[in-house]
Amino acid sequence: MTLKTLLTRTALVLALTLLAGCATKPPTPDNAGEAFVLERDLVGKTLATGSFSAIDGTHREFIAHIDGSWDGKAVTLVEDFEFDDGVKERKTWVLTRLENGEWSGIREDVVGTARGYQDGKAFRLDYTMALPNEDGTPGRKMKFRDVLINDSDGTIINNATVGLWGFRVATVSLLIEREAAEGTDTDTDPRTEVAADTQTDAK
Repeated sequence: MTLKTLLTRTALVLALTLLAGCATKPPTPDNAGEAFVLERDLVGKTLATGSFSAIDGTHREFIAHIDGSWDGKAVTLVEDFEFDDGVKERKTWVLTRLENGEWSGIREDVVGTARGYQDGKAFRLDYTMALPNEDGTPGRKMKFRDVLINDSDGTIINNATVGLWGFRVATVSLLIEREAAEGTDTDTDPRTEVAADTQTDAK
């Protein structure tokens, strides 16, 4: 089942029942550790384990291998998704830091630009994704609201709500962990290599 088919079916359920809550932003998890810093915490290779849950009971699991880099101006995240139904997708985020401290993001399936911003210890990313039609043209637009935090155990938690017509129709949950390269010291964290530059830029 494609993501478009899944969300379209979910939208029909919503139209009939109107049982979903408002598409508000997801709350910040209570177990936040140190403040999440985008240009530090997603640099290097990470592995995300996640799930998609819709209001019609649909549940879809996936993993994503993420390769992140920071060039001093923008964070690039190459995401290779593998879904439990065999579907594979590659998506690439380019998130540019603005003078006001917020972030502007683009991705292949995002309409316009995403808005990223700090919210206490959490980082939030709001964007609209266009689901492709069968002929590849842009189709239904869904509103995503993500929140990312550093968990107290060192992992990253990424929760998101998915909205349509102002209603929440689905949620996405991810757990992101450092993915050690084969033959390297698993205690070596590439985030430490950019920590000094990040602190310098913040001054």
